[in-house]
Order: sequence, then C-alpha cells, then structure tokens
Amino acid sequence: MLNNTFEVILILAAYLLGSIPSALWVGKLFYGIDVREFGSGNAGATNTFRVLGKKAGIPVLIMDILKGVLAIALAHFSGFPSHSTPLVNYQIALGVAAVLGHIFPLLAGFRGGKGVATLLGVAMAIQPLGAAMALIVFLIVLIAFRYVSLASMCAGLSFPFIVLVILPNSPASLIIFSFMVAALLIITHKKNIQRLLKKQEPKLQLSKIKVKAK
Repeated sequence: MLNNTFEVILILAAYLLGSIPSALWVGKLFYGIDVREFGSGNAGATNTFRVLGKKAGIPVLIMDILKGVLAIALAHFSGFPSHSTPLVNYQIALGVAAVLGHIFPLLAGFRGGKGVATLLGVAMAIQPLGAAMALIVFLIVLIAFRYVSLASMCAGLSFPFIVLVILPNSPASLIIFSFMVAALLIITHKKNIQRLLKKQEPKLQLSKIKVKAK
C-alpha cells in the first residue's frame, strides 16, 4: 500500500482535474467569449448549451463528465484492494475533490460551474447502476418540464433513495456521499430554486443565444 503522502497527492490531482475549465476554454478558444459573462454566469455545460449551442455544449458536457470518471480512476494508484470498503472510501474522497475543483476551479479564478456533470462522472465510476437510475430520473423530469436545474435537483434527491432502497448493503461512506450529493445540488441551485418559484427560470433550449465577442 502506498503512503499517505501519495494518497494526498492523488487527491490534489483529482482537484486539479476537476479544475479544468472546459466551458471557459471552449468558449474562449473557439468563440472568443467567456461563457461566465452570459446566461446564468456559470462555467458549466448547461450554460454552454444556453450561450453557445449544442456544438459547444456537447463537448463540454463530455469533458466535465470525464473529469469525474478520471478522478475516480486515480484510486487505482492508491494500492487499496479492489472492491474493498477502503477503496470506495478513497474513491469518494477523490470524487469530492474533483467536484470541488469544478465548482471552485484554481485554473479559472475559482469561478466554475455547479458540478452536476462532474458529479455524474463520479457516480458513474463508483456506482454505475445507481448513476444510471438517477440519470433516468433526470431525463424524465427534463422531458416533462424542460428545466435542467429542476431535473438535476430531482436526480440528486433520488440518489440517496436509490442507494438505500434499491442498492442494499452499500458501504456507509457511499450512503453518506449520496446525501452529500443531494445537499450539494440543492445548495448550488439556490438561485435556480428562487427563479423556479418566481417562474423566471429559463427552459432548456439547444439553440444558442446571441452574444458578441469582446
């Protein structure tokens, strides 16, 4: 087993992976704009879809999901036994680091996104079945109401239920993590909740809004 210092280094690496500002880089490199200056002001996949359209939004979504998946993959270098509770615990620590990196990215002045796509990547890597079921909830709510924020929160809130009821005998750390996911998505969507209550939340549209490069 590798030493604790190396494990900390891997967690820092997971944070840096999460800090890769996919939306910001795609917007500036290919469109000459900072997506944080338009739409919701977030550097995430949803705002990229809103501001730049699906040609930019899809790659950003994939990259943000991959950040979570790759962060969990770092656990293979930790030396923990496969399928063991210590490995799951460490994977969760790596996942949390990656999500915090996405929300507070070192490489983008600590102004990032809401962590939904990266959280999905983390969940896919740790508990694929649970992530798939939460994704189904997301799609059902999105198709029914066309609010990405509402769909994200519903999927997050469903995750603890999925882990507790549908996936019995889950490690305690995974159960705690599932509640953390739900709480984090509610916290990061506080402004969206206010707009939903006021019926001011924009619905999903794949066509980009008109923006001018600075």
